Amino acid sequence: MEARAIAKYVRIAPRKVRLVIDLVKGKRVDEALAILDFTPKRAAKVIKKLVKSAVANAEQNPDVDIDNLYVKKIYADHGPILKRIRPRAVGRAYLIRKRTSHITVVLDELEQ
Repeated sequence: MEARAIAKYVRIAPRKVRLVIDLVKGKRVDEALAILDFTPKRAAKVIKKLVKSAVANAEQNPDVDIDNLYVKKIYADHGPILKRIRPRAVGRAYLIRKRTSHITVVLDELEQ
């Protein structure tokens, strides 16, 4: 039984989110949360909240053993890019791209 949680339009670039995602992919939930506690990246806070949400979603099914969950899949896709203008010399303008992410976490039970 899989449990999933999705965070959309997170204002962190997917490239930066993937650095944190690689730390917890395939780990048990309790181990993943411990790793995220001590990761000094901004994305760690968002991913920790998302993993907790997926655990809460898994608790809705009475057949699932919460202590036996692991991170089966976790990935970050890019969302829409917010475009901003930076004024430059001689009347020019440079484009600033503020990237967003859609992060998905899928938890599953370990096989006994």
